Amino acid sequence: MRRFATDVDPNSQPAPNPAKRTPKRAEPVVLNDDDIEEKHVRGWGNGGQKLNKTSSCVQLLHRPTGTMVVCQDTRSLQQNRKLAFKRLREKLDLQLNGADSKIGRRIEKLKRRKHKQRQRAKKKYGQVRENTEESCED
Repeated sequence: MRRFATDVDPNSQPAPNPAKRTPKRAEPVVLNDDDIEEKHVRGWGNGGQKLNKTSSCVQLLHRPTGTMVVCQDTRSLQQNRKLAFKRLREKLDLQLNGADSKIGRRIEKLKRRKHKQRQRAKKKYGQVRENTEESCED
């Protein structure tokens, strides 16, 4: 049987791509109830009289790190509590794990995307600029 460069051996494993790094497992953030101070305060801003009269705004303070989160997205106390705990976990994850955290990976992804867009624009408009310079010289 004759082999060509385009033939692929079905038993062979694809070579690992060194550009793609496997993400390091980030430490999970564990919140203890003793470490968190929770306050319910009156809301402010847009949302009408109901928002301003009820204590539906949630403030969470993580005592060991001093990190504070305030949530007043909805008029419901329960939904605000849920969102505030989620945001506190994300903030602590970013502090603890840095670039390996969920938010850190998202930030890195956006940076790579923007860099790629800039490179494309330089390639595209750099050629246009060269063409216009050549036409001006004629």
